[in-house]
Amino acid sequence: MTTLGPVALVAGGSRGLGLLIARELGRRGFVPVLWARDPEELDRAVLALGDEGIYAGAMVCDVRDADRVEEQLARVEDELGPVEVAVHVAGVIEVGPLASLTRAHFEEAIGIMQWGPINLALALVPRMRARGRGRFGVIASVGGLVSVPHLLPYSTAKFAAVGFTNGLRAELAGTGVTATTVAPGLMRTGSHLRAEFTGDPAAEYAWFAPGASMPLVSMDAERAAARIVRGILRGRSIVILTPLAKVGSRVAGLAPATTAAAMSLLARLLPDGPDRPTETVDGQTARRRLDSPLVERLTVWGNRAAARNNEGAA
Repeated sequence: MTTLGPVALVAGGSRGLGLLIARELGRRGFVPVLWARDPEELDRAVLALGDEGIYAGAMVCDVRDADRVEEQLARVEDELGPVEVAVHVAGVIEVGPLASLTRAHFEEAIGIMQWGPINLALALVPRMRARGRGRFGVIASVGGLVSVPHLLPYSTAKFAAVGFTNGLRAELAGTGVTATTVAPGLMRTGSHLRAEFTGDPAAEYAWFAPGASMPLVSMDAERAAARIVRGILRGRSIVILTPLAKVGSRVAGLAPATTAAAMSLLARLLPDGPDRPTETVDGQTARRRLDSPLVERLTVWGNRAAARNNEGAA
């Protein structure tokens, strides 16, 4: 067994926020092990971390596959040592009206963002409990505290992730192992280019991409990653990032009827789409179809982040 430092597992660590979290953990002396489904993405991520002097491991692992999660976790601990910190970041963003969604959209979101944290916890938490120490974090979202229209599969899965992680923390009380729920708002990771759009993809991209890119509306992702890692290592119960996310979560708790009315109004303002399921395209395709100079100007910060964070060519 090679001992290079304490091991930190990042599920969904090949790009975007996951890669930034892995980088932050590496800067703090951990050996990050990245899990993702795309081996080429993983290779690029490991090289990018290596350029900063951070040694990282990488394994192909689909968090929806419980048996594979068990196998790869055992391999990590056999080869590198016990996993001291694990962060589940893997996710998919599907944008579009309900009429254009299918059961498959919900199954994909729930498989990755609900079953993913459960599969990882069932495999890892008993090992952490036996050692009497460990930090487990799940990246949920403000969309797991306030259900947002045109993001229904995403919000459905994130609500489940919040409920699971909060309950897991209670179950782990007094064991030396903590579980942290992370509920960020919009961050400039470049994920708008990897999101999936349905209904009228170009019109959906036109509102979603600027929101995920513009300062004041979205948060710098590197700063977010630093705060997330700090909160998880300190064993905090919940980390909520961005002022809008904090306000939204408080208003939803204090005034649920008002929040529901606001979300209904927002749904009416968002683009209409065909009253039937339609093709699903990625953000790069939706961007080309829209071909809007204005949206390009509004997303310049997010596109630059995409290039930095292995989210695809901007």
